Amino acid sequence: MREGTVEPRFPRYPLLAAALLVVLLAAAAFAPAGASAREVTLRHAGLTLNATIEIAEGKSPGDGMVLMVHGTMQHNDFSTMREFRTMLRTKGFSTLVVNLGLGVDNRRGMYDCERPSTHRFGDALAEIGAWLDWLQANGAKRVVLFGFSRGGQQAAWFSAERGHPAIDSLVLLAPINPMEFAQPARYEAQFGAPLRPLLEQARKLVQAGKGQTRMEKVPFLLCPAATVTADSFASYYAPGPELEMPALLKRVKKPALVVVAGGDQIVRNLDKLIAPLVDGKRLRMTLIPGADHFFRDLYGEDAMEEIVKFLRP
Repeated sequence: MREGTVEPRFPRYPLLAAALLVVLLAAAAFAPAGASAREVTLRHAGLTLNATIEIAEGKSPGDGMVLMVHGTMQHNDFSTMREFRTMLRTKGFSTLVVNLGLGVDNRRGMYDCERPSTHRFGDALAEIGAWLDWLQANGAKRVVLFGFSRGGQQAAWFSAERGHPAIDSLVLLAPINPMEFAQPARYEAQFGAPLRPLLEQARKLVQAGKGQTRMEKVPFLLCPAATVTADSFASYYAPGPELEMPALLKRVKKPALVVVAGGDQIVRNLDKLIAPLVDGKRLRMTLIPGADHFFRDLYGEDAMEEIVKFLRP
């Protein structure tokens, strides 16, 4: 036996020993594939933030990490995040998949629409920075910043506006364009309610220094009737043009790959918007024909193949 291991001791009774062995083998067979994953936490801005870290076989944080950021009101075990985390691990990439706090201490699962929303669009940037600091302090010198959907836009926003010495490259999976979601026509199509009166109300409150005032029963992000502060509402529905993906990608200095879903009905025309910026070096783009926004079915594998090509040229 290897040094440091302990030989299991079975009872002398053969039937009991056999039964115990069956139980142990069954437990091993049904252990989750991600059994090596563990939760880590840090304190940031008065909140406990949590994330799942998973080190690929034979690797350590010093070999590089992928920091993954989820989409709107989602969480680190959302199906798309779980699928790509698993594929990355099998390809030899270690991951840290974070839960954005969204103003909630030790948040888990989808954001509860019954909970008042006080978070702001840009809050994610400070949290991304805090997790990058954490990774660096724990031995990760090279980090791929990976963002999905709104998390993809926030990853690009962080890289363009703040940056971090640990960031080696970016992978942006179906990143959103914020102003697309702030269009009155899209808001009304989603919720059956006009955006302009609510946005005007929120702006007036913010300008009056009353940004923490709560607006009741307001359609907001994924919630049909939310309680949301004026600050929060305005931050999501009045973004500036400098937060659009083309504007951000012009300012991103690190190599970046944008993965576009060819059948995306949530983020539209992304390939056409950023095509003029693609140079094959600093910025690359790949289109996955037929894929929906979440890369369901085998489209995730097609996307992962392109991601691996980018990360291992």
